[in-house]
Parts: sequence; C-alpha cells; structure tokens
Amino acid sequence: MTQTITTSSKALVEAAEREIETLTIEDALKLHGRDDVVLVDIRDPRELSRDGKVPGAFHCPRGMLEFWIDPESVYHKPQFAQDKKFVFFCAGGLRSALAAQAAQRMGLKPVAHIRGGFGAWKKAGGPVEPGDAPKVKA
Repeated sequence: MTQTITTSSKALVEAAEREIETLTIEDALKLHGRDDVVLVDIRDPRELSRDGKVPGAFHCPRGMLEFWIDPESVYHKPQFAQDKKFVFFCAGGLRSALAAQAAQRMGLKPVAHIRGGFGAWKKAGGPVEPGDAPKVKA
C-alpha cells in the first residue's frame, strides 16, 4: 500500500510564511553587513561549494538548525545566542521559510527569511564569494 500524504510541502511553506516575516530581496540586500543582523545560510555544504556564498553569512546546515539554536543542546552555537535579527535563506526560499518558522517557534526572535533565496540574491547583484568546488573546463 502506498503512503497518502495529506499536507503538501507547498502548503507547509505557505503556512510558515503566514507566521514569519518574509523579506523581499531589495530589503534583504539593505540588511547585508549590518551589525544587528545575522544572515543565516541553511543550504547544504555542497550548494555553497558549487554556487558560492554571501560574504559574512553564517552557515548552518538545515538539518542542524534546531540543535544549534537550542542552548541546552551539546551542538549549540553561540551565534544563535546573540541579540540580533536572524535572516534565513536557502537556494530558492522554501527551506528558509520552514527554518525561520522553526526558529521562531523555538523562541529565537526576531527572525525572517528571504523570498527567492540565494538565487534571487545573485540575480539582484548581491555580493557573492565563489565556492570552493573545482571548475571543470569544457
């Protein structure tokens, strides 16, 4: 018998966006480099290596987020104990909506996520550092 999925990933993201702040790429670019903001890149390490990264962004793989936020966790990261605004992003803005929702539900605040993610950031001309993946010549 096959599984019956009753809630789509699209519905989960839409529900998350009703609970959290969603930033336009223009607003997100204005926050880059501010001392009171932490940009949190939740992409997989392979994505950073392949596609590049936002200078100064803190990398937290999505699978570790809740553990890194929780001060009682052995995996806690002090970056999440700062009194700052946390702006999450992924490649396209779906995973980051769910991440921001989870962070907010845990008590981290204020939080937001970037609509369109890293793809929108690059398209808008935001600063990007190259990844470390070897370049393949054609």
